[in-house]
Amino acid sequence: MRLTKIILGTAMIAVSIPTFAASHPQSFQASKRELVKLYKQHSDVPTFYCHAPIKWEGKKGMPHLYEAGYKVRKQEKRANRIEWEHVVPAYWFGHQLKCWQDGGRKNCKKTSANFREMEGDMHNLVPAIGEVNGDRSNYRYSDWRGPGMYGRCSMSIDFKKKQARPPEYTHGFIGRDYLYMRDKYGLKISKAQIRLMQAWAKQRPSEWECKRNQLIAQIQGNDNPYVTKACKIL
Repeated sequence: MRLTKIILGTAMIAVSIPTFAASHPQSFQASKRELVKLYKQHSDVPTFYCHAPIKWEGKKGMPHLYEAGYKVRKQEKRANRIEWEHVVPAYWFGHQLKCWQDGGRKNCKKTSANFREMEGDMHNLVPAIGEVNGDRSNYRYSDWRGPGMYGRCSMSIDFKKKQARPPEYTHGFIGRDYLYMRDKYGLKISKAQIRLMQAWAKQRPSEWECKRNQLIAQIQGNDNPYVTKACKIL
């Protein structure tokens, strides 16, 4: 299947999510192992933000930066590896918990099953070029019109205002993911950010987003209903 068809193409058939006898991975590490296996089986799927093809070797993924026209901003070593990006940052769901207030992310990993479930939710995890993952940090998404920073990759980061402008083709996925995380875990997200996510969620899903939702449901035991609905009405 062609790369552009997977990322930009729209699924033309209804997608249904049956009930699966699956269980949620018990940690972020366990989820990453499952996602590596999933993406290795669909090796023509590129990185989330920059459309860089991925070469998988064992548990490690390496982005083909040259083929994507990616220009390293600062961190060459990190740019040459795949990292699993939390679309809704761990800070945004973690800092709402007492465990985070008492000792940060490390404490939450040790003491909070709720945090571990959120941190390992595969619907909220995507493969990203490590440098972009690091630069995005826990910044909120925005629609501001900033310049590209990574060559042909249209991801932009405003470090002073702590905001990120992702490529337009990611907007629908991001919007549906934010709404899912809010509903499933009762997250408090600002009204302005939710309005933006609701607008973005109107974007049609790609064929890969629909397929990915099904595959994760088989592993994790639940779908993202916003994706399921969007795929059914195409």
